[in-house]
Amino acid sequence: MPPTLLIVRYVVFGAVVLAALAAMASWLVRERHVSPFGPLGRFLRGASDPLLDPVETRLLRMGGNPRHAGWWLVAGVAVIGLLLLALLGWLVNSWFTMSSAVQYGPRATVFMLVNWAYYVLVAALWVRVIGSWLGAFRYNRWVRPAYLLTDWIVEPLRRLLPRFGAFDWSPLAAWAALWVIKRIILSVVS
Repeated sequence: MPPTLLIVRYVVFGAVVLAALAAMASWLVRERHVSPFGPLGRFLRGASDPLLDPVETRLLRMGGNPRHAGWWLVAGVAVIGLLLLALLGWLVNSWFTMSSAVQYGPRATVFMLVNWAYYVLVAALWVRVIGSWLGAFRYNRWVRPAYLLTDWIVEPLRRLLPRFGAFDWSPLAAWAALWVIKRIILSVVS
């Protein structure tokens, strides 16, 4: 594991612990386990309020209970930290894969690029399918890139395949077609 990734792990863990301490301090003062007007209560409020005020404001705007702001802060910091770690891990692995492929010549580079293109298109198919289940269709700004990436293969298959009630087989057929295309390209390259 690269030392940068290890340092980021410790920073994320520290941020989660800090958020948990702020949530605990706020809970102690709100539930009157510590007097809010005593020196300890004023210290705890002064330390936790700068972290919790933006979360409380957001919860109030969304119709939530501001008493739960501390635990929303902990969950949000943990999720953002895990996403950051996953993104950094992916970037480091991609960098090592790319440098290895460039070292082994043009065939390895083409092999790597074909695999990356396949995985991006499969991920776009998954986003398209799951987005349709959740009601986010073609003109949703978050799902639109997935449709733009996959329309060239899904739409012709949709016209060819028969309907099976509400179930649409075209993304599954597109996934199979992408796999076949990938295997053909990789067999030509190697």
